[in-house]
Amino acid sequence: MTVVTSVPSTGAAKGARPAARRAGRSQGWWLPYALLAPAVLLELVIHVLPMLTGIWMSFLRLTKFFIKNWAAAPSAGLRNYRLALDFNAAVGHALLQSFLVTCAYAVIVVGVSWVFGMAAAVVLQRSFRGRPWFRTLFLVPYALPVYAGVITWNFMLQRDTGVINHLLADNLRLLSERPFWLIGSNAFVSLLVVAIWRMWPFAFLMLMAGLQSVPQDVYEASAVDGAHAFRQWRSITLPMVRPVNVVLVLVMFLWVFNDFNTPYVLFGTSQPPAGDLVSFHIYNASFLTWNFGLGSAMSVLLLLFLLLVTGIYLVVVNRRSRRA
Repeated sequence: MTVVTSVPSTGAAKGARPAARRAGRSQGWWLPYALLAPAVLLELVIHVLPMLTGIWMSFLRLTKFFIKNWAAAPSAGLRNYRLALDFNAAVGHALLQSFLVTCAYAVIVVGVSWVFGMAAAVVLQRSFRGRPWFRTLFLVPYALPVYAGVITWNFMLQRDTGVINHLLADNLRLLSERPFWLIGSNAFVSLLVVAIWRMWPFAFLMLMAGLQSVPQDVYEASAVDGAHAFRQWRSITLPMVRPVNVVLVLVMFLWVFNDFNTPYVLFGTSQPPAGDLVSFHIYNASFLTWNFGLGSAMSVLLLLFLLLVTGIYLVVVNRRSRRA
């Protein structure tokens, strides 16, 4: 008896495999969307919906008379935007002054924080006794709760009972009298010191993580060729950590420009003109004068400015990356 065994052709086998793959893919097509759904939902609830609500409020005359029923607030058109951008009027002039103070504040804080963070990361890149202790110590300001740290600075900067004046005026005799650090022009200096104290550990943490990817062999080879420490930093370290710097500078600028907690905790609700950051200015325009329509218009203008700066920054960075 002869037994005949049929063997499937090679073409049929190859055709069955893609069909099986398509069937497997079609069965689990919903899984990526299901995993992304919670994040998308939270993004909509926490960010997108409040942003759209704020844009809608900016076109209303939403004052304290319409708090109970927002829908009854009359339309303002572009009146709130014209009022905020009229720099000859009191409201627009105050917003412009706050914007300029915030720009100077953001540039100084980001620049100084980056310099401190880079210096500390480079120094702690090399192994020496006590390095883990210094790393932990430098990260303490970043690990502390914002309110706890800023309230401590508020106590330290008091004129009569603060430790800063006691040290500078009484012990070291560097000052002839005790200055006011939380009012007047000195408020801007105090705000800078507190913000840099809070922000530079974040720059240090990011740059230190970026430096871990730089091979030590590159530094050793450059040292053999006679490159000194500054030349190594300029020719090796900076190019190697450039992707980290691109993201770090942008994130720090957005955080600092939107900073509200630091001036609010440091100065309270009555901030001095030298410490009137734009986020705090918008808060006062909304919740102290009860003009939520005007405050929303200021918030939308701030959003547009930050989007513009972010777009220009990314375009410039990408062009430089292509040239390199």
